[in-house]
Amino acid sequence: MRARIDISEIEAETKIRAKYLRALENEEWGLLPGPAYVRSFLRTYAEALDLDAKLLLEEYKLRHERPSDHDLMPIGAPRRRGGGRGGRGAGRMGPPREPRRIPVGVVVGVILVLLVGALYLLGKGAGGDGGDSAATSGTQTSRTTTTPVPSTTTASSSKKKKKATKKKKSSSSSSKVVRLAVVATGPGPVFACLVDAGGKARIPGATLQEGVTTDAYKSKSFRLRLGNGNARLRVDGKLRDVPDASPVAFRISKGSLKRVAPDQVPSCG
Repeated sequence: MRARIDISEIEAETKIRAKYLRALENEEWGLLPGPAYVRSFLRTYAEALDLDAKLLLEEYKLRHERPSDHDLMPIGAPRRRGGGRGGRGAGRMGPPREPRRIPVGVVVGVILVLLVGALYLLGKGAGGDGGDSAATSGTQTSRTTTTPVPSTTTASSSKKKKKATKKKKSSSSSSKVVRLAVVATGPGPVFACLVDAGGKARIPGATLQEGVTTDAYKSKSFRLRLGNGNARLRVDGKLRDVPDASPVAFRISKGSLKRVAPDQVPSCG
């Protein structure tokens, strides 16, 4: 009121609702949400009015907050009052009582009972372990005697190795085999004589007309004699030209096509 500040200005500055500010001014603590909010509102309100917030909070705690259970606990344990005047207190308490002693016979009897029980349990446990070990050894013996000899496994593995070896041999041999066919391209017919690696005449001196293609023959190598250059060779599916010469003789193998010496020229009868 002295600063001539309206309650709405404080509400906008502190973000505290006007009804809570009025409750603070009138000390109507029941209208506020709780003690924690009261302390927060008091601190913010005091800082907005340039007042001592710490002093206001301490006054609020002393006047309106109840002390907690921790504050009510005594610092030290209460002392027992000693003898009053003329030693009356000591006379009331009397001399300290001696603790009761357990008879020696009772102690000895309990120890004997415990020893007998322990010996019984140890004997029973040893017998059980022996039976279990015997049963276990018997089971292991029976398993050992009934285990079949894995002869079939060894035989099957040897068969597999043989098959793998055969496959490797066949694949290596097939990789060296060459396929050959003669294509008569013209103009005009062409004489052909074809002998495989075993000396067998695959084309036994035949005259191929223009446009004729022979069968594809397989062998590790061939010797071919052509009457002229009116032909092409299909080697492993690929067409290859032959030199225009007469006669023409070649030795054909995997990846190789070479002229042969005169004494190596094949004859087909």
